[in-house]
Amino acid sequence: MLKKLDWYIIGKFLRTFFFTVLIFSMVSLIIDFSEKIERFIESDISKMEIAFEYFPTFLLFILGFLWPMLTLIAVIFFTGRMANNSEIISILNAGVSFWRFLRPYLVSAAFLSLLYIVGIHYVIPWGNAHRTNLERVYFNRNRDVGKTQNVHMFVAPNTKVFMTHFSKRDSSARNFRIEYFQENELRSLTKARSARYIHGDTSFWQLSNYEIRTFDGEDETLELGGRRTLDTVLNLNPTDFIEYGNQQSAMSTPELLAYLRKQKERGSGNFRRYEVELARRTAEPFTIFILTLIGVAVAGRKTRGGMGVQLALGIFIGALFVFLSRFASTITASPVIPVYLGMWMPNIIFFAAAMYFVAKAQR
Repeated sequence: MLKKLDWYIIGKFLRTFFFTVLIFSMVSLIIDFSEKIERFIESDISKMEIAFEYFPTFLLFILGFLWPMLTLIAVIFFTGRMANNSEIISILNAGVSFWRFLRPYLVSAAFLSLLYIVGIHYVIPWGNAHRTNLERVYFNRNRDVGKTQNVHMFVAPNTKVFMTHFSKRDSSARNFRIEYFQENELRSLTKARSARYIHGDTSFWQLSNYEIRTFDGEDETLELGGRRTLDTVLNLNPTDFIEYGNQQSAMSTPELLAYLRKQKERGSGNFRRYEVELARRTAEPFTIFILTLIGVAVAGRKTRGGMGVQLALGIFIGALFVFLSRFASTITASPVIPVYLGMWMPNIIFFAAAMYFVAKAQR
């Protein structure tokens, strides 16, 4: 059961946190507007789109990026004031243990973590998708970098597709080839001078001027299509040729899971950055608890420099966490270490630091 002390600290925690969010939101908007004002003027984007579409989704992005750090700053700010007013000393002298004193902090951290989980898995990706779409339309940024020349792509673990050119305008391909393998041996090869993706209730690829070769040991069978067409269903559609920078950040978690499942069914290995994004979304909500513990331990006693030193230390710790998180994302993007180990490494390091600070604070 939560008592008056708990509600007192929870109220201070949440009020300070959302006030910090408000301040950082205003500063972020001012900085971003000053950087992009020329683009706003030169582009055809309307004032309504800037005010009600671009900036709200930009705020979702920046707050999602800084949410754990803002939690740390809020904890240090109001806990430092309580320490300077001798409130914490009075609470502990009344017989409240340090871990009992931490309970309302952890309850507040759980509430903020729940909000962050909903945001990082659903709301923030939606905002990123909307914002990057506006940037592509009006600012000509974040262009499609999907490959269209000499494309090799697995559409199933044993089936590979190759084409020399794919046209995104009409979903057509030249020099289309389908290779089917069994037990590491080529069993069939389908070639077509051209192919086109046909949309419909049952979408399929229509091959023109095709030939089919089948292999059974040393025996080979050849089928020439001539001017006929061949309709074939493949686990391949025009959206597979579209790719934007940081595309994974614009996918909700169900979309990420569906994408990863599709790539694994194909036998493709080009999906690690999507696994890194999924692991990041799993790890970062726990960071709020860790930084909360660090904040309480750092700001829970009076210091000579006062609250300014504590806030500076908090900002330094938060910035260090952001740096380590981005460094972990970069390292984990290459197959050097397992994905989840790499993305949880900052949490492991900071949890050890939190335990050290908490043990020191209890003395």
